[in-house]
Amino acid sequence: MQPDEILSKMEAEMQKALDHTTGEFNSLHTGKASPAMVDSVVIDVSSYGASMPLRDLAAITTPDARTITVQPWDRSTLKDIEKGLQVANLGINPVIDGTLIRLKIPELSGERRQELVKMAHKHAEEGRVGVRHARRVALDALKTAEKEEGLPEDDIKRHEKEAQKQTDAFVEKINEALAHKEEDLLRV
Repeated sequence: MQPDEILSKMEAEMQKALDHTTGEFNSLHTGKASPAMVDSVVIDVSSYGASMPLRDLAAITTPDARTITVQPWDRSTLKDIEKGLQVANLGINPVIDGTLIRLKIPELSGERRQELVKMAHKHAEEGRVGVRHARRVALDALKTAEKEEGLPEDDIKRHEKEAQKQTDAFVEKINEALAHKEEDLLRV
């Protein structure tokens, strides 16, 4: 494999780590309603005999800053969705209101905000580990390419520096996203 291919593959893996981390940040609620808080909750649908993400079963909207509404496309799944939201342990109690489910977002206590900040830091560290793992895999591939294909050592060193520069850039993006999320979580 050529060094340019190795580096582009590494960058794609780093982008996946960044995207996953920002997705995890979106699932941490800041006291403001967001469909991202519930759309990936997996619901066991007894009438279908399968488990499905909530976003595949219902329309998820936020009529105001403190409420999420879930309107199932199939009314027979209403009770299954309610049960799935309770089991998901979101800290939000679902209430059936006719043909839809309302989720009132409670005001966050200072203690809960600190817990969420710790969770955000954990997600950020997992993202940074993913980025560093992608770099390690790329560096190993570069060393293998140097041995097998007889690439000049100067080229390998240059590509290693490029890999480190990319790593630093992606870690910085994760740190910026963390700082933004932390600010969001601590804003009262």
